[in-house]
Amino acid sequence: MHSIERLSAEEFDATVKDLADLLVDAVDSGASVGFLAPFGHEEAAAWWRAQEPAVAGGSLLVWTSRDEGVITGTISLALARKPNARHRAEIVKLMVHREARGRGLSRALLATAEQAALDAGADLLLLDTETGSTAEHVYLTGGWTRYGIVPGYAGSPDGTLQDCSFFYKRLTAPGPLTTSA
Repeated sequence: MHSIERLSAEEFDATVKDLADLLVDAVDSGASVGFLAPFGHEEAAAWWRAQEPAVAGGSLLVWTSRDEGVITGTISLALARKPNARHRAEIVKLMVHREARGRGLSRALLATAEQAALDAGADLLLLDTETGSTAEHVYLTGGWTRYGIVPGYAGSPDGTLQDCSFFYKRLTAPGPLTTSA
């Protein structure tokens, strides 16, 4: 059974090694998540460590799913910091370990991040993914709207340029921006 929990800044720091393992697995299994093969654990850990200030500052929320204590998936929500963009956020680094795929975990992680976005006042979510990928299917069947495809946008782990699909999901009806008191 998978449990999904948001990482505090302290938990995030203590989890970097395990998050790096998951990132290496994603790249090794061909996921287009921003890195080229060969991709090692040190490089993955360094990338996660670079996210620590945003996690500590609250602009990046990170969840992990665990099965018997082992991280099987993660998702992050990047909250917009500009005053005119506080109504939107970006889904980043949704990854599920290859041995945990096909069990609805990506949808559960997405639902968690979507609810957190609403709780944070963000009702418009954005993301991008490789066109034709399994991830794209998850978004297309999960209520997301593809608003464009950019040819040759990013390299797959082997360096081959791939098309990228850009998606949005409106969580509530749009309303006016409000200012914080």
